[in-house]
Amino acid sequence: MPDHLLIARLEMASLLGFHILFAVAGMAMPLLMAIAEHRWIRTNDRVYRDLAERWARGTGILFAVGAVSGTVLSFALGLLWPNFMRHAGPVIGMPFSLEGFAFFLEAIFLGIYLYGWDRLRPRLHWLCGVAVLGSGTLSGIFVVCANAWMNMPAGFRVEAGQFVDIDPWAAMWNPGWLLYSLHMVVAAFVTIGFAVAAIHAWMLLRHPLHPLHQRAYGIALGVALLSGLLQPLTGDWLAKQTAERQPMKLAAMEAQWDTTVRAPLRIGGWPDAARETTCCAIELPGMLSWLAYGERQAVVQGLRELPPEDRPPVVVVHLAFQLMIAMGTLLVLTAVIGLAYRGLRKAWPRAPWFLRLVIGCGVAGFVALEAGWTVTEVGRQPWIIYRIMRTADAVTPVPHLWSSFLLFLVLYALLGVIVLRLLQYHVFRTVDGMPQHGAGLGGAHG
Repeated sequence: MPDHLLIARLEMASLLGFHILFAVAGMAMPLLMAIAEHRWIRTNDRVYRDLAERWARGTGILFAVGAVSGTVLSFALGLLWPNFMRHAGPVIGMPFSLEGFAFFLEAIFLGIYLYGWDRLRPRLHWLCGVAVLGSGTLSGIFVVCANAWMNMPAGFRVEAGQFVDIDPWAAMWNPGWLLYSLHMVVAAFVTIGFAVAAIHAWMLLRHPLHPLHQRAYGIALGVALLSGLLQPLTGDWLAKQTAERQPMKLAAMEAQWDTTVRAPLRIGGWPDAARETTCCAIELPGMLSWLAYGERQAVVQGLRELPPEDRPPVVVVHLAFQLMIAMGTLLVLTAVIGLAYRGLRKAWPRAPWFLRLVIGCGVAGFVALEAGWTVTEVGRQPWIIYRIMRTADAVTPVPHLWSSFLLFLVLYALLGVIVLRLLQYHVFRTVDGMPQHGAGLGGAHG
């Protein structure tokens, strides 16, 4: 029943799109607070400690909401896709179990970190922050391992409709786990780095001499710019693997209809699935073949290789991919400008025009993150396990899914409002009360 499947897909997309915001924060925020505390230990500058404490409170709030949204997500998997869970559970259950173990470690060390100020020696306290960073990152990697398996399944055979010869380790270390994980972790540092830098850039426009915002801006921008330069390399690696293992996803990303040599790279354009054409795109001949296979004369498969019912939704995938590339290009250009300025002037750029550019990048990072996730998930369709199980065969037969969809939308809207209010009160509200100069708060400037 198409409407039934569509509602299940929309519900899952909403839950994932919400949860991923907290998942990336759980990986990247501990890095920022650990850097700030390390600078406090090294310089005895009190502003860095205050900054680490504020970021830790923000991390705690985001962690709590992420735990709620992640729990809801696990229930939704069983509710919406019972056939998938029945077959995939024995194969790919291990990374989910390890993710739970990493989650508990993250919760324990975050609790010690939040309540250990002045109770633990500074370096031991800082090591607890590093442990939060490690366990939070591992937690995200284990989840991505499971998602990579859905795109590049391994570790089992299908015999008479049953999954046999199951090897959980081979399933977890599937061909896509490393490149998907690396791309996701770097994306987390880019997104959250620019988001935090954007908040403090906005505050610097109002209070240019505020010591906390100056130091916060420097730390967050450094993380954002360095990871922003690394992300295109991981993206190129992922695209090459996609071309080899999921050629129809690549064809949908580029709206490539015909199998051809010297395939063009398309910038922009609007695919017409009914006419199987793409209009209004700027085409760079041979560039897609070169980027995908390292050879301008290489053959790139087109969507016409498959009947329409076996193709990914090309309009959604192509537009999401173009949006991701556009936002990613903005972030990379900002990284090049910022790092070049840092190299020449030995300081981060704080001109108003650059601060406004960073504020724009704070939004662009989240747009790129959601667009990239859309490409990954929608580009795998119509398969929930690539070339093994169709999404339509995994959906629940339970009627009235729209009621749970509306319930989750209301719940997540409420959670979104709560988290914004908590961040405003516990992280940002008291900042304006700080002195406007570094003197009297500690020593050196960052």
